[in-house]
Amino acid sequence: MFNEVKKSIQWGEETLTLETGKVARQADGSVIATYGETSVMANVTFAKEMKPGQDFFPLTVHYNEKYYAAGKIPGGFFKREARPTEKETLTSRLIDRPIRPLFVDGFKNEVLVICTVLSHDLVNDPDIVAMIAASAALTISGAPFMGPIAGCRVGYEDGDYILNPELDDMSQLRTKPDQRLDLVVAGTKDAVMMVESEAYELTEEEMLGAVTFAHEQIQPVIDLIIDLAEDAANEPFDFQAPDYSDLYAAIKAAGEDKVRAAYTIQDKQERVAAQNAARDHIIESLTEEQREDPNLVSAIKKLEASVLRGDVVKTGKRLDGRALDQVRPIVAETGLLPRTHGSALFTRGETQGLVVTTLGTGDDEQMIDALEGTYRSNFLLHYNFPPYSVGEVGRFGPPGRREIGHGKLAWRALQAVLPAQTDFPYTIRIVSEITESNGSSSMASVCGGSLSMMDAGVPLKSAVAGVAMGLILEDDGSYAVLTDILGDEDHLGDMDFKVAGTENGITSLQMDIKVAGITPEIMEKALAQAKEGRMHILGEMNKALSETKGFSEHAPRIETMQVPTDKIREVIGSGGKVIREIVETSGAKVDINDDGIIKIASSDAEAIKKAHDMIYSIVAEPEEGQVYKGTVVKIVDFGAFVNFFGKRDGLVHVSQIENRRLNHPSDVLKEGQEVYVKLLGFDDRGKVRLSMKVVDQETGEEAKKEEETAE
Repeated sequence: MFNEVKKSIQWGEETLTLETGKVARQADGSVIATYGETSVMANVTFAKEMKPGQDFFPLTVHYNEKYYAAGKIPGGFFKREARPTEKETLTSRLIDRPIRPLFVDGFKNEVLVICTVLSHDLVNDPDIVAMIAASAALTISGAPFMGPIAGCRVGYEDGDYILNPELDDMSQLRTKPDQRLDLVVAGTKDAVMMVESEAYELTEEEMLGAVTFAHEQIQPVIDLIIDLAEDAANEPFDFQAPDYSDLYAAIKAAGEDKVRAAYTIQDKQERVAAQNAARDHIIESLTEEQREDPNLVSAIKKLEASVLRGDVVKTGKRLDGRALDQVRPIVAETGLLPRTHGSALFTRGETQGLVVTTLGTGDDEQMIDALEGTYRSNFLLHYNFPPYSVGEVGRFGPPGRREIGHGKLAWRALQAVLPAQTDFPYTIRIVSEITESNGSSSMASVCGGSLSMMDAGVPLKSAVAGVAMGLILEDDGSYAVLTDILGDEDHLGDMDFKVAGTENGITSLQMDIKVAGITPEIMEKALAQAKEGRMHILGEMNKALSETKGFSEHAPRIETMQVPTDKIREVIGSGGKVIREIVETSGAKVDINDDGIIKIASSDAEAIKKAHDMIYSIVAEPEEGQVYKGTVVKIVDFGAFVNFFGKRDGLVHVSQIENRRLNHPSDVLKEGQEVYVKLLGFDDRGKVRLSMKVVDQETGEEAKKEEETAE
């Protein structure tokens, strides 16, 4: 009944297995990849005909995590997997980016890739397994895919690169000083296609070494996929790349001069208008048959790419007249918004981000329900890209995949320089509003985010800047690496290579390419050129940092204190009664965790002190031999009870009130009277023994010392 094919290799510390032929047999390609006990099923289907008038490649990748894979039921009221989580969206992009450039040029049939996590061992991250499964499913599907690709994760600890480190190591990256890298690399047999990383100030040499190490480690996986395809691949789909050379020649003759003239205009909006006018002129010059050709858009784009790319490589000059390694003019400002905790406006050429930082308490941490468990995040970064930023009318609503991806890239770049939570116990939320865009808005978010956090008084380890690099790679092998690319250089170029970091090293790196991979030589040059650009940008940012204000008066103040774990119950009280009383009385927010760390937050310093004192009075223990100021709460025949330490009372025996015989304690004391007492100790039953007569009731000093001096 089944034509099952299974292939396995030992890869790193685990066995990697690919199997097909038993499940989802009606899909064009279906592969279940298993690494350790993490299994992902990838299913590929593609349309056998192109939709009429289709002028782009409609590839869709979905990565789905099923809670049953980890033996869990979804949280909340709706017990079903619903809209994609951030992790699912980011992984979908992670798979899409390296496979998209490898479809045959001109193939515009709809392709759907669905990756479903079936089992998760909580050790091996399913994202890498999903990427391998998707590549294998595409390779055996018969689609015109020039793969396969493979991917892996690389860690860096104590100078050694680690293949596919365990999930716990990566989740604790911020708290493990020796673990400095979380890098994902995808590539073909010959070249690297995609890089995504979170790093802790790695040098360019260390980062390049990690990418090279990853490319070497994926080679056995590529061989495994080829081995599987030899036994299980479908017949190749009969697809011939369209020949539109005649149409291209006609378009070139009709409008090359106008396209070239449009690209000499430096202002973006004027250039876009000129480009549109050039396209309209070209279309009007064509015959009716040529206008209806489905390759019309591709041919026009090819002409535009040829003009832009050829001029850059030949002349070394770019659209806006800059040199290849020159960064656009930068203006950085901080403290724009008076009521926010921190704000910055970062402008680089025609790209601008208004970035705002808000500081919150533990109540503001984000709860994340993931396959590997529920955890909290105290650093949030949200990126918004409204249509007006590019002068267009378009969709405005919840964040899409692009917004989530760009926000995560900026998050990765900045989280490496955050202070330890014990030193700065705040929840930090950054919102980047892109108000103008002409390339590299995610890197503007990094620069603006760094500035706005410093404006809010966050003690960052160092400022962070980011720059987007581009590449023009010609058929003859000649190439040009571009610093701080424009939108057109991104769209018509071959690479988008974003590098962020401090003066000391790289904190994040992301690379996407549109050709069949780049060489280590090109990557090394791009990293070196990116470092020069980053240093220049940091210098411009420093001009704004010198004018930053201190900690915002509108931000909450947070003080932490540690209490013994056996005292947590006393601070909380039955049903939370005690901690509610502390909050209501003091006016401060109080948060306590299982380790006994208490965070007290308020914009009023007095409220924090009051809450601190109330908690201290509950958890602290009085010390024998110390003098305390107390209040008489009850008088009895044999003495007086004094409240001397928080809610703790003790007895002052009538013989310990004064150095003379009293008929009754009420002769010298009354309820509500403040007195000084010394803690003599505890009796056999643990009762407190106090004395007034050994303390000077005027000064609070021990009277005994005076008596000894007199003797």
